[in-house]
Amino acid sequence: MAELNTRNPILWFFLICFIITIFGMGWLLSSFIPILILGAVGASVCYPLYATIHRPPRIGAPVAAFATCFIVFLILFIPIVFFVGSLTQQALGLYEMAKGAVFNDQINTLLTETHLLERINTVLSNFNYELTGNEIKNGVSEIVRQVGFFLYEQARNIASNTLSFVINFFLMLMVIYFLLVDGRPLVSYIIDLSPLPMDQERLLIGKFRKMTHAVLIGNGIAGVLQGVFGGVLFWISGFPSAFLWGVIMGLLAFIPIVGIGVVFIPTIIYLVAKGRIALSIVFIVFYLVVSGCTEYLFKPRLVGKQVKIHPLLIFFAIIGGLKMFGLLGIIYGPLMVTAFLTMADIYRANYQQFVESNPQ
Repeated sequence: MAELNTRNPILWFFLICFIITIFGMGWLLSSFIPILILGAVGASVCYPLYATIHRPPRIGAPVAAFATCFIVFLILFIPIVFFVGSLTQQALGLYEMAKGAVFNDQINTLLTETHLLERINTVLSNFNYELTGNEIKNGVSEIVRQVGFFLYEQARNIASNTLSFVINFFLMLMVIYFLLVDGRPLVSYIIDLSPLPMDQERLLIGKFRKMTHAVLIGNGIAGVLQGVFGGVLFWISGFPSAFLWGVIMGLLAFIPIVGIGVVFIPTIIYLVAKGRIALSIVFIVFYLVVSGCTEYLFKPRLVGKQVKIHPLLIFFAIIGGLKMFGLLGIIYGPLMVTAFLTMADIYRANYQQFVESNPQ
């Protein structure tokens, strides 16, 4: 075999052909990339369940993987189909309400009856600034419109493309199934192809696994709990669209720093302004107990301290992910940040000294 070096035309010809096939493969699978990513994330998260069911030789890998996928189907598919109709209607109602004159009149009435605008301007006068009723009204209306429209679009996409959603969901289950059964040989094959050292490959894969567990298991369960409890509290308190607000709080629970406070703090201010002091105290206690328990007791026990990323970075990663990819940005954003930080750690530990010692 001819010796391969950087001047060998055979090497360059092979590399060009290899790169072309890589781009061709990427183009071929480009429409399935979200499914493949979700399938890989789902397989990583579901692996402990699969390992619990897998008891060879009595329960083999195919049976355990099928049982795991069936449980995922029951947990995800049925609730999504059941709730998407209600979510679409309530999100559209919220969007139309924010556009209507009645909503603006309600804001004006609230500001007038409670003298809330005067109280706010009393505080702002210390900074030589003054708010007008129209500024508050337009700001609140715009926020409510944006939230309602975003959720309506996400739910409508699922409802209007039912066949596509069903096909994509079962394709994702297929990816999860085969990754659970044949995942180890596939990972070993990818590691063998990569030119990175084995320890760096293991570090990168390990960080991805920890982040997916933190985002989906830790934040996911915490988000479901906060969304369910918050929605029930809104329903008991007589607020309209309680289910919608529960979904919003469940999504906000993924975002560090702010979380469900984005909904609860304005609600508490509204209740105080309306003179419903007792109910506002209930909301304050609920917010402190639920958010405090989930953030400082539940999440650390469930996720541990394995994922050490600053909350501010996670905050912007999720916000940027939502803006770029929609709801899937909750997963994509933290994963992209994890990839960058892991590569930065590898560079600092293994390559920075080499680069700095060889200036141009």
